[in-house]
Amino acid sequence: MQRTVRRLKDAKMTHILRVQSAALKAIHDYMYESDVVQAMPVVLSPETDPLDHPHFDASVEYYGQRLHLTKSMIFHKQLALLNGGFDKIYFMSPNVRLEEGGLGGTGRHLFEFTQVDIELKEKSKEEFMAVVDGMIASVFAFVIRECEDDLRALGRELRVPELPLKVYESEELRARYGDGFESAASLKEKDPFWITNFKREFYDKEDSVRKGYYHNYDVFWPEGYGEALSGGEREFEYENIVRKMTERKTDMDSYRKYLEAARGGLIPRTVGGGLGIERMVRFLTGQEHVRDVALFPRVPGEHIEF
Repeated sequence: MQRTVRRLKDAKMTHILRVQSAALKAIHDYMYESDVVQAMPVVLSPETDPLDHPHFDASVEYYGQRLHLTKSMIFHKQLALLNGGFDKIYFMSPNVRLEEGGLGGTGRHLFEFTQVDIELKEKSKEEFMAVVDGMIASVFAFVIRECEDDLRALGRELRVPELPLKVYESEELRARYGDGFESAASLKEKDPFWITNFKREFYDKEDSVRKGYYHNYDVFWPEGYGEALSGGEREFEYENIVRKMTERKTDMDSYRKYLEAARGGLIPRTVGGGLGIERMVRFLTGQEHVRDVALFPRVPGEHIEF
């Protein structure tokens, strides 16, 4: 409890939270001005992101139904865009991912965190990337203008990145840096940048001609801060979804309603992604670990005091 009290009373936290508040305002303003509608997040659902890496289940039994704590709102975002009155949506989505304790040492993992989760209908990955480029530049410009004293107190200097952000192919960087290309590129770059083409969960779209090429992407913070956003164009055709679930040994019984919607042609063609708020604030404020920007951090493998 003493560690929690020290964190809550730390004067540095005041500056961090002011920067976070400014960054969140900049995101909401940018979304409103870009006609991206906001909806409220889902916390419990019978179906959620499977995650393509080891983790523990986080679910509760409620009146005979197994409900999972949201790992991401990917399925809800897709179905929300069935509405014909808008073609862009976002959520400030709290996520719970009970990942393995070893990730606590990366400096960028919390098992309870928030992301701005965005989805666009009938758009390409290039159009999504342009939206995110603009959002990131808007956040930086607003924080630099409004939080000058806070950034000075934190010893942090920022600049608005030049747009469009650089885009790299994963294979290009792997050839240059080896298997640790993500970390190596993050250390080298001076501005946020994109990396495209990763083999991931079944819902990221695979090219229909170039097998093994995926129309997905991540944004990375520079200076070694690592991944900021993950997303991609989405699979929406039933046959492709089932094929990729089978390849990844995904338990299809856990996604009955989602598959039912896909079989009925109800999933629209969308593209999207989620940007971690705490990771963004960590970079903006120049903190060593993502725990340093959270009042009540939940770090994989660490004991929770409060």
